[in-house]
Amino acid sequence: MPDSNSIIATSHSVAPLELVVVPAHIDGSNGSNRAHGGTRQIRADNDIDAIKAWLARFLDKQTTFDNYRKEAERLLLWSTLQLGKPLSSLTHEDWLVYQGFLRDPKPVGRWISAEGRKYPRSHPGWRPFAGPLSASSQRQAAVILNTMFSWLVNAGYLAGNPLALSRERRRRPQARVTRYLDDEMWHEVKMTVDTMPRETPRERERYLRLRWLVSLSYVCGLRISEITSNSMGGFFRRRDRDGEERWWLEVVGKGDKLRIVPATDELMVELGRYRRELGHSPYPVPGESMPLLLPIGGQLRAMTRGGVHEIFKVIFAQTADRLSQRGPEYAAAAARMTQASAHWLRHTAGSHMANNDVDLRHVRDNLGHESISTTNTYLHSSDDARHAETESKHKIGW
Repeated sequence: MPDSNSIIATSHSVAPLELVVVPAHIDGSNGSNRAHGGTRQIRADNDIDAIKAWLARFLDKQTTFDNYRKEAERLLLWSTLQLGKPLSSLTHEDWLVYQGFLRDPKPVGRWISAEGRKYPRSHPGWRPFAGPLSASSQRQAAVILNTMFSWLVNAGYLAGNPLALSRERRRRPQARVTRYLDDEMWHEVKMTVDTMPRETPRERERYLRLRWLVSLSYVCGLRISEITSNSMGGFFRRRDRDGEERWWLEVVGKGDKLRIVPATDELMVELGRYRRELGHSPYPVPGESMPLLLPIGGQLRAMTRGGVHEIFKVIFAQTADRLSQRGPEYAAAAARMTQASAHWLRHTAGSHMANNDVDLRHVRDNLGHESISTTNTYLHSSDDARHAETESKHKIGW
């Protein structure tokens, strides 16, 4: 079995899938696992074209496409650069070696970007990895690549799936990590935000932006993609049955589905603070194109999903550092906080609403879920009642 860190010299270098040029003898045209006979369902004659045919199914799902392309190009580059063989010649033994490589990609200079930075795909500093993959990321890579290989087998491009032998039936389900912040941990995150420096204009803008982002994520339970793809023009006021003007946020969410989310008084206060800091009126006007979140400096352009994820990553890391400095009794809480990601705040919003007795139909509609369960998809909730209950029971409590 080849060593996971051995290097077989080839005439190409690390580059993104759309730019890499693989020599003809290892491009997969004659891969040892290529299917012979039968009817092929795709036109691809080499591995890169086969991967692109598989990825084409996800062009309308940007996040899925990005994740699937990342895992496919990593394996393709490793196969051709590290082993010097086509992806369509990989065996089960090669897959076992690759699993070790994901835990420790070497040589570092070839595979890992400098300081773990995320470079544009066209940048010469781009690398396939920001560092070794965590156990959960390794499992995700296996799931995605197994899906790809199975599809290529069904498409008549490959004879077999080299990952199939790794699938084992688990006798006991693994304990699932509950990916949300309990009341205590949520309080710690808010403390980290509230102790940020705000002496200079730039520090104040950074503080108010983070406070607005956390408020928006928690009160509305938005996905990161919804924060980056929607604008301030989605806010509107509507008079309820009692004659009270209430703010709402119209969101285009997953699957291009439209929903409206209660914009509570607390949320609108935070929005006003953030907008005034940027030199705008406290409340948006209908049709306003300003993104929900702006880069520091007030540039009128939407932030990337990666940029927003990085903001949350930093704030969770700072919270974990504060906890760990209190003593060994906080080690577990600090470790859990280091696992937190942006999506945890969406789960936190839903969990806290439910724990505070917000009607589950209202939680469902706020988060944009299809249903509470498969047995009660017929339930609907009044918008006015949903706003009132969200307003009264779902507080950020700065």
